[in-house]
Amino acid sequence: MNAVFSVLRGVCVAGLFCAVVLTPSISVAAGGDEVVERRLLESVKYLASDELEGRGVGTKGLDLAADFLARQFREAGLKTDLYDGSPFQRFKMTVGASLGPNNQLALTGPPEAGGKEPQRIELKLGEQFNPLAIGGSGKFDLPLVFVGYGITGKEEKYDDYANVDVKGKAVIILRHEPQQANPHSVFDGTKTSQYAPYKRKLSNAYEHGAAAVIFCTDDFEIQKNISQLRKRWQAAVDSLIEEDVKFKAIVNSSADDWKKHQDEVQRAADDIQKLSSQLQAVQDPLLGFDGAGPDLAEGRTFPVLFCRRSVLDQVLQSAAGTSLTKLEKEIDNGPTPQSRVLTNWRAAGETSVERQEVEVKNIVGVLEGEGPRANETIVIGAHYDHLGWGGTGSAAPGVHEIHNGADDNASGTATLVDVARQLAGRGKKLPRRLVFIAFTGEERGLIGSARYVRNPLVPLESTVAMLNMDMVGRLQDEKLIVHGTGTASEFDGLADRFGAQFGFHITKKPGGFGPSDHSSFYAAKVPVLFFFTGSHKDYHRPSDDVDKLNISGMRRVGGMVAELALALAEAPDRPHYQEAQGGSESIGGDGDRPYFGSIPDFSQEETGYALTGVTKGGPAERAGIKAGDVIIQFGDSKIGNLEDFDSALRKFKAGDKVPVVVKRGAGQVRLEVTLDPPR
Repeated sequence: MNAVFSVLRGVCVAGLFCAVVLTPSISVAAGGDEVVERRLLESVKYLASDELEGRGVGTKGLDLAADFLARQFREAGLKTDLYDGSPFQRFKMTVGASLGPNNQLALTGPPEAGGKEPQRIELKLGEQFNPLAIGGSGKFDLPLVFVGYGITGKEEKYDDYANVDVKGKAVIILRHEPQQANPHSVFDGTKTSQYAPYKRKLSNAYEHGAAAVIFCTDDFEIQKNISQLRKRWQAAVDSLIEEDVKFKAIVNSSADDWKKHQDEVQRAADDIQKLSSQLQAVQDPLLGFDGAGPDLAEGRTFPVLFCRRSVLDQVLQSAAGTSLTKLEKEIDNGPTPQSRVLTNWRAAGETSVERQEVEVKNIVGVLEGEGPRANETIVIGAHYDHLGWGGTGSAAPGVHEIHNGADDNASGTATLVDVARQLAGRGKKLPRRLVFIAFTGEERGLIGSARYVRNPLVPLESTVAMLNMDMVGRLQDEKLIVHGTGTASEFDGLADRFGAQFGFHITKKPGGFGPSDHSSFYAAKVPVLFFFTGSHKDYHRPSDDVDKLNISGMRRVGGMVAELALALAEAPDRPHYQEAQGGSESIGGDGDRPYFGSIPDFSQEETGYALTGVTKGGPAERAGIKAGDVIIQFGDSKIGNLEDFDSALRKFKAGDKVPVVVKRGAGQVRLEVTLDPPR
C-alpha cells in the first residue's frame, strides 16, 4: 500500500484532534518513498556495520554511532547545542572489573596442641587464593563459619544457614549443591539446580548478614574432572603404545616411516604431558579473578574470594577435627546441613577490585514549539546501543563475534532520524515541542532512558507523551505491535486510526511497562506508545544483519510515528494519562516465583533493589510500594541488589504476607506485601 497520500485531520478521537485541516503527508515533504528508503538503508548499513563493533558499551563503535547520530540530528534541522554546546547528555557506566593493587588473605587460629603461638596461614595471591570480580573491595578481619553449599531451599526443606549465625562473619561455601550423583535428589537430580550459580549463593549469604564469602570447589566436581581426564590420559598412553607396536611391525622401515613414527610419538607424548598437567591442576583448582563471571552482582560491596581446598582443610581439621570431603559425604547422606562455626578461626586481609567506567551519552535534538502550548513536550526515542562482541545478553553464549544489531536497534535508530527529518522538514513550528533522543545503555537495563528521566532536558510534568521505536525492521504480513495503548485514554483510538491509514494489522498491548526505554517514562507517569515489528530467531545473535531488514516497512512505521506525533503536537489538549492494565515486568512472573509486581531501576547505584515503577493492581502497589523506592529488606533477608531480591522472593509462595522495608527519600518505610500466584 502506498503510504503517500493526503491526511484529513478532522477525525475526533475521544474528543480530541478535531481541527479540520487538509495537509499533504509529511513523507511527501521529506522527499518521497524512494528517497526515504535510500536514507534509511544508508543509515542502518552504517549503524550495523562491523566498523561499529556491534555498538557495545565501551567500544569505539558506540562513540562513532553517537557522532553519526549527532550529525544526522543537526542535518535534519534539530537544535543540538543543548549540553555545553553539544547534543550529548553524558554520564558514566561500569563496564568491567580488574584486580587492584592490594590483595591479601591470612587465616588465623588458636595455637596447636601443646603450642603457644596462634596459627597463621598466609595465602599467596594467584597460587592459593584469588579475589573474585563479583565481589567488592575492603579490609576485613572476621570470624569464620562453614556453611556447606550456602543454600536455603524452602521447598527442599534444606537450609545451610538454619543453625548458625553468620552476621558480620566470613562464610566458606562449596560450589554446586548436595547429592550431585543422585538422580532422585531434591536438587534437580543430576542436573545443576537453581541454587548452584555463584550469584544465588552470594545473595543468600548477603541476605543472612555475611560480611565476606570464601568459595572453594566441591569434591564431586573434582572427582568428575579427574575421572574424565584420566580416561583421556589413558587413551593417549594407549595411542603411544599402539604406535610403537605398529612401527615395530614394519619389516623394512624407510626414512619416511621413521619420520612419521617420530611425529606420532611426539604428538602422543605432548598429549600425555598436557593431560598430566591438567590432572594435577584439577585436583585442587583455583578459580581466576574472572572465573565466576564478570560483575554479576552490581552493588556488591563485601569481599568475595576463592581458595584452594587444601588450605581450608587445614582450618577444618584444626577447628572441627574433620575434612571438607567428610563433611560433603555427611551432607549427601540426608541431605543434612553440616554448617558450623570454626571456633577461634578468622579470615583477615584486604581485597581490591577496581571497576572500569566509560563515558556514554544519550543524543538529544529538539524542535521547539510555538504558541501557548510550546512548553509541552513530546519525546520520540530509540536506543542505539547493542551487544558489541557478545557476552552478557547474547543468545549465542560463548560466541565472540560482532553482534551488529541491525534490527535491534539500528532499525529503530535510523527510523528515529528519519522521523526527525520528516517533522523538521515541514518548515514551520508545531504547537508543542518535540524532543528526539537516541538512548544508550538500553541493553544493560534501560540505563540511558532512566538517566534522562532522572535528569530531563525539560520538566517531566510538561512531557505529555513518549513514542518509542525498538526493533521495527522486520515487518511481516503487515503486523505491527503497539504497546502502551492503555496509557492514555486517546491512544487506543489513535493506534486504530493511524494503523488503518498506513495499512497495518495492529496488535494493541495496553500496558506501559516492557523491555524497552518507554518503561522509564511510563514509570514517571508519562503516556507512552512503543512500536515493534516482533521478535525473531536472530534476536541478540550475530546473524541480526541488514540483509534481513524490511526497509519499506521501516519507512511506513516511521511515517505512522511521524503522523501520530504531529497529531499529538497539534491536539488542543494533552493526552490524558491513565494507569494501564497489562504489560511485562522483570521480577516475579516466570512460573517458579510468586508474583510481586515491580519494575527494576538499573540506573541506580545505591545499595538495595531500586524500583522505577510498580505494576497496577500488583502486590507491590497494593502494599503501598512506589516508584523510586529502594527495597533494603524482604522478610528476614537483607537486600543489596536485584539478585538478592530475586533470591529472597523465591523463598516464599503465593498468599504469603511478607514484611518489606524500603528506603523512601531520607527515611525508611515498613510495609507488608501479600504475594500473588506466578504469572
